[in-house]
Amino acid sequence: MPRRRHADTVDVTGDGVERLTTTAAEAAERGLHVWLQPTLGDAPQRDILEHIAETGRFAERLRRQGASVDFSVGCEFWLFVPGILPGETVLERIENLRNGTVDWPRMRRRLADFTVRAAKAGRSVFRGNLSYAAAQSIDAPDWNLFDIVGIDYYAHFDQPSDHVRELRRYLRWGKPLAITEFGTCAYVGAPETGGMGWDIVDYDKEPPEIKGNPVRSERVQADHVGGLLDVFASMGLYAAMAFEFISADAPHRPDAPRLDLDMASYALTKVIRDRPDDPASGWHWEPKEAFRAVARRYGAAGHRTSQPQ
Repeated sequence: MPRRRHADTVDVTGDGVERLTTTAAEAAERGLHVWLQPTLGDAPQRDILEHIAETGRFAERLRRQGASVDFSVGCEFWLFVPGILPGETVLERIENLRNGTVDWPRMRRRLADFTVRAAKAGRSVFRGNLSYAAAQSIDAPDWNLFDIVGIDYYAHFDQPSDHVRELRRYLRWGKPLAITEFGTCAYVGAPETGGMGWDIVDYDKEPPEIKGNPVRSERVQADHVGGLLDVFASMGLYAAMAFEFISADAPHRPDAPRLDLDMASYALTKVIRDRPDDPASGWHWEPKEAFRAVARRYGAAGHRTSQPQ
């Protein structure tokens, strides 16, 4: 599938060491560059650090075998790692952040401490390029700990020059800059929501239902993703990894817009169930306009895109 999008990199992320390593090994066998990023959430910190180390050991084995591998020790620790922000789960931590019930100095100390520990765990097992996927507005890691600056980029500006100005801030470290996530959802106004585009779904209802009256637009998604890729290419960045290839739990329902969860998905593809009202139904995927926008630009420029695990 990366070939159809003219991609040369697969971003393998998520939890489960066996899942991560199996996918990474297959990608390497196909000659793709592997960006391997363990993201275990809502687990004790010691378990998360061990998850990083186990995955990193495998990344080092791949590297020694001649594969092209970068290793990221994780993604937005403030969100996924308990004990940094108040809240037992990712969703509780997001809610506390939005409510303003956060002791920022304490949070930043805890975040910095865990980032140092994660970088140490990664360095202890992996000898290639090390990175981390930071959230723009919250993370402020010491990039001296890493070889590649990694940014989950969900900023919204009307002018490309404003994106360039924003991203240049991350070049002051004198290190390669990787966009570790970028994208938006498929509805009018989604780019303005940044990383919260998914928050138009009421999961308290069964089945989950779209809130309000957003207007589906694959063109909005495609224009945003394509425009950002043009910016990244103009800056010659190290990598740009689109979030994400597929969201299997967010099917497209053209027959029932209120149930069209794909509208709230960042995926470049849409999932179509054989039996729309049956959650256990088989399904297939179809490309969205954003998929084609990515394929055109990567085909022309050879930049990297992602296919998260």
